[in-house]
Amino acid sequence: METLTQLQCLALHACKGLGVASILALQKKCALSSLFHLSDSALRSLGLNDELITQLGLINWPYLERIASFCEQTKISIISYFDGDYPRLLKEISSPPFILFCKGDVSLLSKPQVAIVGSRSATATGLEIAADFAYKLRMAGLVVTSGLARGIDGAAHKGALAAKDSLSGSTIAVLGTGVDIVYPKRHNLLYQQVLAAGLLVSEFFPGSGANASHFPRRNRIISGLSLGVVLVEAEMRSGSLITARYALEQNRDVFAVPGSIKSPLSQGCHYLLKQGAKLTESVEDILEDVSFLPENGLYSIESVTKNDSPQEDCPVLKNLGFEVTSVDTLTQRTQWPVERVVARLLDLELEDKVERVLDGYIKLARG
Repeated sequence: METLTQLQCLALHACKGLGVASILALQKKCALSSLFHLSDSALRSLGLNDELITQLGLINWPYLERIASFCEQTKISIISYFDGDYPRLLKEISSPPFILFCKGDVSLLSKPQVAIVGSRSATATGLEIAADFAYKLRMAGLVVTSGLARGIDGAAHKGALAAKDSLSGSTIAVLGTGVDIVYPKRHNLLYQQVLAAGLLVSEFFPGSGANASHFPRRNRIISGLSLGVVLVEAEMRSGSLITARYALEQNRDVFAVPGSIKSPLSQGCHYLLKQGAKLTESVEDILEDVSFLPENGLYSIESVTKNDSPQEDCPVLKNLGFEVTSVDTLTQRTQWPVERVVARLLDLELEDKVERVLDGYIKLARG
């Protein structure tokens, strides 16, 4: 198999709209390294559109050299889809990141993981449950994966880090910023603790700040790395439900911790339980179901089927024009739950068919 240089991998990763599926398809037609030297007509004959051809011709090589140098100096590993360290489970999802920037113990990527996610505005009880579950999962030898956000995410990382006597396992934080950026700032100490004993992961170039569109992308990696996803307190309008939906589509186990019927923080978990998620009261409920070869028949969440794939007959795409359209408007037009609309918009964005702008989304002409 052709070996790309690190800079060439970074260059492909920098091309918006050029995902892993497209890269693998191009690999069957030509040497990927030739993409940076072929004429426009030759690139067009390979099926590339004008925008990608323009991007390939305008690669900022000095910037990529600075990124590579910065990563080397700060001990950030650059792992491409073609590298042996790239996690096998992540390759199975529909839109895996071509590059992972990793800081810490890269060996954790290949170890069995369970994700714990939930509300940023968690209750004291929710925080206690997340930390306790994480502690016990790590003691059982599993890696605990989450997103370093406030609330449940932070509690999960802290619980995993507290299990110092475990023989294996640790914690992975998947970031919605560059792997060198601490976000939120209040988690600076936790960031340093995860770095010392676990792993920080991001698909975004070092130096990338927090952006609303980054976090759904991060969520698909959290679920994609994991054998199963545990939800502890989640509102109906939450990124945690998007993570759960991706987990279902990725054929992962989904676990939900029930709560009070009077609490908005329980609504997301109860919604998933109605869809067939595993009612989870203890870590034993997780350990007895999570398999090292993930199998899960849960596909009922809002009728996730092949017909939901982001194609031209997708209701979200059909109801999106070239003017700015808000998520709430799309929810009304499609009559879909908001978390399903947001997740579909991410799919379409990854397919380069829509673009997130201020106050909503627009359809791209090439879509």
